[in-house]
Amino acid sequence: MEQQYFIGVDVGSASVRAAVFNRNGKRLGFSVRPIAQFRPKTDFVEQSSRDIWQQVCTTVKESVKQSAIDPAHVKSIGFDATCSLVAVGEQGKALSVSPSGHPEQDIIMWMDHRAVEETMTINLTNDSSLRYVGGEVSIEMELPKILWLKNNYPERYQDVWRFFDLADFLVWKATAGDVASTCTLTCKWNYLAHQSQFSETLLADVGLDELLEKVPQTILALGEQAGCLSDSVAEAFGLHTGVIVASGIIDAHAGGLALTAAQPEGSLAIISGTSNCHMIVSQYPIMVPGVWGPYFGAMLPDLWLNEGGQSAAGALVEWSIRRHESWAELSLEAEQKGVSYYALLNDAVAELETLEAYPTAQFHVLADHHGNRSPRANSSAKGMVSGLTLESGRVSLARYYLATLQSIAYGTRHIIDTLEDAGHQINRIVMCGGATKNALWLREYANATGREIHLAQEEDAVNLGAALLGAVACKAFDDFSQAASAMVREGGVISPDSDTYAFHQAKYQVYLQMYQDQQRYNEMMSDC
Repeated sequence: MEQQYFIGVDVGSASVRAAVFNRNGKRLGFSVRPIAQFRPKTDFVEQSSRDIWQQVCTTVKESVKQSAIDPAHVKSIGFDATCSLVAVGEQGKALSVSPSGHPEQDIIMWMDHRAVEETMTINLTNDSSLRYVGGEVSIEMELPKILWLKNNYPERYQDVWRFFDLADFLVWKATAGDVASTCTLTCKWNYLAHQSQFSETLLADVGLDELLEKVPQTILALGEQAGCLSDSVAEAFGLHTGVIVASGIIDAHAGGLALTAAQPEGSLAIISGTSNCHMIVSQYPIMVPGVWGPYFGAMLPDLWLNEGGQSAAGALVEWSIRRHESWAELSLEAEQKGVSYYALLNDAVAELETLEAYPTAQFHVLADHHGNRSPRANSSAKGMVSGLTLESGRVSLARYYLATLQSIAYGTRHIIDTLEDAGHQINRIVMCGGATKNALWLREYANATGREIHLAQEEDAVNLGAALLGAVACKAFDDFSQAASAMVREGGVISPDSDTYAFHQAKYQVYLQMYQDQQRYNEMMSDC
């Protein structure tokens, strides 16, 4: 059989990663480069499409070179990206979405929370299409962001030729194909894939009637060909114009595709990173209050997807560590020893646990610092801490760190409970992303949920999922099940410790109660 190689490009919140895989899913080359974020105001988070595309070109070329393959044997490339909004003017001109007015700031990131009023406006329509996003649109989705731009900068809105989800923008840059993906539009734009249409009543009610003229008219299913690399892009990538480009996909969904395609029924995929996404498919639509979906064909063809999530996961852990008084000392020690500061923190937790069986029994965190995406669907929710003392130093940081990991794990358990209450049957949990590189966090996920956590052998499963898109698009495999069976290999399994069940059961009840207490405080202060 002729040599065949597939490239997967993953554009996350902070970096671009490109990887080259063979037919057996072995990663042969890998490159990662950082990308910039801009924060002009509180709750505003922006990026630059020019910066991102430059790093895409760099990482693809570097990964191919590192793989030491003949570029002539590269068959396809797949792009995944965060569900961020890109504004493009005529002839591809960058248009500012920022109060700063800088043209290079032309992306509103998924985590941006500027569109509070617009989100409320959309939800107050009570349009029937909202049933397919868990009952109400999220502030992280695209329609609120687009409506915000129209309300605040109508001239810029009028100048927009195309609004793209970031993954679709990358496909357009690579091929000049004016196309969008079923995944991006269904999950983030309120497109009803099962009806092959947008809700015209919803768009009319919020004043976005003309939006359909500003989005691609061609909508591709996952695994379809969007085109081939253009001459200039092929040269920039160090490849050839015969490379097939697949339709785009959201980054979390690429991870979910890799983790579940070979065994979709009953598999909950958790993709951990800056935020957390929880993906599960079913043969029939299941309405889950506070959980996005059901979306038809948005992660696997012909299956319905529900998507739970936590708006801050890895980002919250980082924030919690860096704001502590011991951060500077911890960071310096890690640098001097040439180790990760997470390794030092995990050692500190292990030492603390030799003195106290459960160091967080009287110390609790509610991890809603950036709102609650699921299942509360409350972007205004806040984080909380209970049990503060005058304790200081590395011990204090270790306790805070452990409680934060546990709180995020309880948020995952809350999503799991909600999915099962609505009718999903979860037979196994499969996980990829940043948390899988932290043994302590994996332990807490298993113990907090009381379930085994299955891992993929490929640590960059999101890149692998993007590569699967291209492998199917170029007809190297008949479908995703066949492609995943060949290219995705199972890794380790983390089992829960039954001895911790009573502790986590009690602490989970505290987690649930903290949110209710917060709502009570809000009611008490409502007249102030």
